[in-house]
Amino acid sequence: MNKIITFIKGSIDEIKDNVSWPPYIELQNSSVLVLVASLVFALVIFGIDYLFEGGMGAIYQSFQSTFDSTVNTPVQ
Repeated sequence: MNKIITFIKGSIDEIKDNVSWPPYIELQNSSVLVLVASLVFALVIFGIDYLFEGGMGAIYQSFQSTFDSTVNTPVQ
């Protein structure tokens, strides 16, 4: 148990004393960059999905109208 407590105290000291933390303004800039990049990525995925949905809907619609015209034609 003593080894665990020593390890935890050493870890806390390492984080407080030896880790160089970036300045607050740099963290803000990085956060804004990640937010903007995420929004752009989401919009690109939305656009691709929208185009794909429209294209597949047109393909399905053409098959549906072809199928309907062959099924509803009376047999002679």
